Amino acid sequence: MAERIIKLPDVGEGIAEAELVEWHVKVGDIIREDDLIAAVMTDKATVEIPAPVDGKVTWIGAEIGDTVAIGSALVKLEVAGEGGTAELSEPDQKHAVIPGQAEGLSPESRSDAPESKSAGETEPTSAALAPPQAMTVPRPTKALAAASTSAPALPRRTPGERPLASPAVRLKAREAGVDLRQVAGTGPAGRILHEDLDAFLLRGPEAERKPGLSEKTGVSEIKVVGLRRKIAEKMALAKARIPHITIVEEVDVSALEDLRAVLNRKPTPERPKLTLLPFLMRAMAKALAEQPNLNALYDDEAGIVRQHAGIHLGIATQTPGGLMVPVVKHAEARDIFGCALELNRIAERARQGTATRDELTGSTITITSLGAMGGIATTPVINHPEVAIVGVNKMMVRPVWDGTTFVPRKMMNLSSSFDHRVVDGWDAAVFVQRLKELLENPATLFIDG
Repeated sequence: MAERIIKLPDVGEGIAEAELVEWHVKVGDIIREDDLIAAVMTDKATVEIPAPVDGKVTWIGAEIGDTVAIGSALVKLEVAGEGGTAELSEPDQKHAVIPGQAEGLSPESRSDAPESKSAGETEPTSAALAPPQAMTVPRPTKALAAASTSAPALPRRTPGERPLASPAVRLKAREAGVDLRQVAGTGPAGRILHEDLDAFLLRGPEAERKPGLSEKTGVSEIKVVGLRRKIAEKMALAKARIPHITIVEEVDVSALEDLRAVLNRKPTPERPKLTLLPFLMRAMAKALAEQPNLNALYDDEAGIVRQHAGIHLGIATQTPGGLMVPVVKHAEARDIFGCALELNRIAERARQGTATRDELTGSTITITSLGAMGGIATTPVINHPEVAIVGVNKMMVRPVWDGTTFVPRKMMNLSSSFDHRVVDGWDAAVFVQRLKELLENPATLFIDG
């Protein structure tokens, strides 16, 4: 038998280290070529590392949450062959890719690709190596899926253990109302595949017995890693450094909603159905042209405010893995339908886990919206180092006095926060009132300039 050392490959230009966020194997596991070994994260992009050869795991080099340097030993495998230890060669590491950044493909050309898979380091062997796009996670056969519907296996995990599944599978389960802890996984290390979830849905969840009232004493310890840790660090930084001032303003969106209903009657691929957000994006582009000091980043260590001519709107988006902020670049150059098209594209890529680093960075001001869950008012946290954020609250029909009587109107609050170190309360109020004016007179949003 021989030993093979699998190192963490180069996962992106200029990246020196990555955080280990998920193991798909453990010591003693027998794995096959292309089985997933681990997942690492850098700048909110997740890279999955597959096995280059068949073998038995004899050693793993890090724990979840550890930061691993590029080129560090990740896993040791016992493989068939003559004795000795072999390491992966540098040229073979080129097959590890970040989702959406495969060589020769633009982000747009991969927007409808399946859930992200990264080809890992390749082990020199006598057999021909498959190209990166051929290295996919093995899927169970139809016979296996059919067998699972008739004889379901218990999930191969300990009680309270987080089930292994891709973001696409987690989203599908959440939409179907399925608790993945009840689904048996047939993938490597018990990973739940699409076929496993489909089989579970076909047979239907078994009826749970409702126990009587009883005390519960269990405590679950959940390590904060990956995207959740990055969110925590970002929020702590923003609240520690930025003195927030928040303004809540009431907006009558009755006319906007009437116009939106008319525009949505005959959608086309070039003119998709509109939500409220594209109108707000266009309103912000107009208002920021008048107040460029709010379209800025504040380097508080250097004491420099950098005002940007281009308006790059970060859109806070909830994904299966947590909150992400994909960016609509150059909103000032897009009309309402252009804003809607780009918003739909980047939000979907973020939810699928295929957004590129460029699509998740570079924002100059952010919009946050919880839709119907938005509450009456919120206090949004500024996306450091930006100086402003606009929050959308839920829309409600309220009685409004028109001077002679109360009439029903569709009302919505905007909750906007500003960095009070560089934005005065007066400037913040002027900006909010300009947004109110534009949204209450939506026809003005279609006027250029």
